[in-house]
Amino acid sequence: MEPSRKIQHHWQLDVFKLSREGAKRFFELSKRFPKEETYSLTDQGRRSSRSVGAQIAEAWRRRKYEAVFVNKLNEAEGEAAETQVWIMHAVDCKYLSTTEGRELHRLYNRVLGKLVSMGNNPAPWILQKTRELRRD
Repeated sequence: MEPSRKIQHHWQLDVFKLSREGAKRFFELSKRFPKEETYSLTDQGRRSSRSVGAQIAEAWRRRKYEAVFVNKLNEAEGEAAETQVWIMHAVDCKYLSTTEGRELHRLYNRVLGKLVSMGNNPAPWILQKTRELRRD
């Protein structure tokens, strides 16, 4: 399990690494999309795919507060699911092959699985508050 390793930065998280892989892959594949999709499918898919990692990073920095941490992970889930929808549209429009779409969709399923797992069991990730004794 990942929490047993000493993770100090969000970029060390497997889910963050996967989200970056997905965003890079979507970007590369979307270079082939037609120009008329520049401000719709291409832009929206690139935005949502990149937002997954950004939300994970924000969740990581807000892990002092369990509810905020879980909420940010949930936002990352939403962005990952949105990216899957754009992938499906790209396949439907024949901008991606079925195989390319399936592979990328599965990568985002892995991201979603890790996000759900972290959100359902946030305790190992939450920072423990330290008590300082004050001398008056």
